[in-house]
Amino acid sequence: MTTTHSHEPLLSVRDLTVSFGRRNQESFAAVDGLSFDVRPGQTVGLVGESGCGKSVTSLAIMGLLPPHGNEVTGTVSYDGQDLLAMPEKELRAKRGREISMIFQDPLSSLNPVVPIGRQVSEVLERHRGLSRRAAKPRARDMLEKVGIPDPDRRLTDYPHQLSGGMRQRALIAMALACEPRLLIADEPTTALDVTIQAQILALLRDLVEDTGTALIMITHDLGVVAGLCDEINVLYGGRLVERAERHALFAEPRHPYTGGLLSSVPSLDGDRGARLNPVPGSVADNLPWTSACAFAPRCANAIDRCVEVTPDLAVTDDHRALRCFNPLAGTPSPAEGATTEEVR
Repeated sequence: MTTTHSHEPLLSVRDLTVSFGRRNQESFAAVDGLSFDVRPGQTVGLVGESGCGKSVTSLAIMGLLPPHGNEVTGTVSYDGQDLLAMPEKELRAKRGREISMIFQDPLSSLNPVVPIGRQVSEVLERHRGLSRRAAKPRARDMLEKVGIPDPDRRLTDYPHQLSGGMRQRALIAMALACEPRLLIADEPTTALDVTIQAQILALLRDLVEDTGTALIMITHDLGVVAGLCDEINVLYGGRLVERAERHALFAEPRHPYTGGLLSSVPSLDGDRGARLNPVPGSVADNLPWTSACAFAPRCANAIDRCVEVTPDLAVTDDHRALRCFNPLAGTPSPAEGATTEEVR
């Protein structure tokens, strides 16, 4: 069964900014004016290197950032309600029931001294009001649904008794236990071999198709989102630098950073022994967005304007977005003649 997308977004993030800092020190914006939408039955990717603001975005949406040392502004509208303005008690009730998250490291996310089955059943007891006796068979069914073999035995196993792939599946079982409307997957295939990685991605794809769940997929690997995401948002330095439908992005990347990410992914049909072309430098080699393009020091397409002026995010009629003065493919930048979306 394939679920059609609703035209109205379930989650609408507008001008989200997350700044960290200490007293008497200049704050640092880990996320800087980010905007995107996710509709029911749609998978939206947030892609970029470590340090680009992907995980901080997810934690801000979930309300899981530390209570001190940060400032969050903007709006995160979920089903018409702003999660950032929601009282903690009400937000806590939505987490796990309507909004769930698969964290990056299953070993540190699971309680090492509580059996897997108990950790899944606790979610059902809290958010569905089930008794422990009623929740146990539901937990067993969830383990089976995510492909954990011999689920009856695994109910009593502890996290250290499971392989990395099974621990990740257990986390997914916990996240899906209450059939959430929105699921955030933060690097769910990190440190897994390619076979298990493919199984996890297939599981997430089937979930979206069968239930209409809205999925935010966070990853540094464009290869991971190639067969999963409907729309991809490429982040750099906390800002959106390119947004496009999946096929359009892979067929014709416009931003040099997107092109660099794609060039660094090995290809099965490429020349054997050919060298990869990684993006030069690191995320620390950047300029402040307030006066330039942050990617300019690492960009082969950089021109004088890139280090003197902040590029706006330009959006075309087909919803494609680009923040660049000298894009790839030798075609004019959407900034020339397109409407400018003031989301920095």
